[in-house]
Amino acid sequence: MSLRVVHDWLDLPPEARGASVALGNFDGVHQGHRQVIAEAAKAARALKAPLGVIRFTPHPARILRPELPPQQLMTFEQQAQVLEGLGVDLLYDLPFERISPLSDVAFAREVLKGGLGARHVSAGFDIRFGKDRSGDAESLKRLGGEYGFEVSIVAAVAGKGGAKVSSSAAREAIRGGEVDKAALILGRPFAIEGVVVEGQHLGRQLGYPTANVFLGDYVRPRLGSYATRTRLADGRVVPGVANVGENPTTGLVDARLEVWLFDFDEDLYGQTIETELVAFIRPEAKFNGLDELIRVIGEDAAKARAILTPEF
Repeated sequence: MSLRVVHDWLDLPPEARGASVALGNFDGVHQGHRQVIAEAAKAARALKAPLGVIRFTPHPARILRPELPPQQLMTFEQQAQVLEGLGVDLLYDLPFERISPLSDVAFAREVLKGGLGARHVSAGFDIRFGKDRSGDAESLKRLGGEYGFEVSIVAAVAGKGGAKVSSSAAREAIRGGEVDKAALILGRPFAIEGVVVEGQHLGRQLGYPTANVFLGDYVRPRLGSYATRTRLADGRVVPGVANVGENPTTGLVDARLEVWLFDFDEDLYGQTIETELVAFIRPEAKFNGLDELIRVIGEDAAKARAILTPEF
């Protein structure tokens, strides 16, 4: 069964109701999120019910904390693909601005029970829901008993070496250029997906033609060079080296991803690509002219090839 996306909780057909659902926003679908989904999947099997995930659009932080810098760890399309791979049947992408005025009691009564007909709800230990974040894990269990759905609460998940597993920890690692640490938290490399746009056309002149992608709402990685893997629209995966930055040497621009794909010479303009940041190589710097820039890009490429060679 392929993933079905549902954008409301009202007047749903029978096949979109009665699921065992994981409740959260699941940005990044990190290792802790996967445990919450696994708990919902366990209940779904026992109940012979579909497996669902509840998330909210836009991300609540964009409404509640608009002053924050970009926070996104993955696009909706990336998230849906990962969730489908985890066996999720129903993705409830609910409108946060209509949900946010509901109290925790009203959310449980009108959305979880009345609208979705949830038979089981799984959530993390730090779940907060309802207007002014009035609901928590204990109130969810109480409301489940009152409205007739089972509830399971998943404890905190620790990463390797006791590292904290959370979306905020993943963002912190990415901002610091620690993309290897972020990958351990997320269970997959942090990847930027977007449409290839025209850049300054300088890369080809320098001998390093790049595919350029705007960062959009993604959390901003540490500016600099990275070893990368890029998945093309046709499914091919190509190693490369990328700069995430503002191009201080050749003319400042809004921070963007510029990836040079090794041994590749095809037109990608207008195509959607997804580039994984595998390893941080060096911070962005301003160089004394194009000759120095060309030399450093060559050094970055050699380092990236060495990092990626065991895989390619």
